[in-house]
Amino acid sequence: MAAIGALFMLVLNAAFFIMLIHIIMSWLINFNVLNLHQQFVAQIWYGLNRLLEPIYRPVRNILPNTGPLDLAPLVVFILIIWLRDFVVPMVFF
Repeated sequence: MAAIGALFMLVLNAAFFIMLIHIIMSWLINFNVLNLHQQFVAQIWYGLNRLLEPIYRPVRNILPNTGPLDLAPLVVFILIIWLRDFVVPMVFF
């Protein structure tokens, strides 16, 4: 049972760091520190968007429309932290 819990923790930790990179990159792009006209930055950005969009889309359908403010990454980020720090340790360890 502990091996399954360790696998869940590994997946949640990977998702946590991928989302953290995505959130920091979005800030840097919005403040014009990173430029999407650079090929390397654009490839990383579009790859992260393609990876995370299937996770964000169901949350966006549930949340009310807030205009240009996208709260889906915040909700998913908090959900991953909650699962990683509270639910998985209580269930598997």
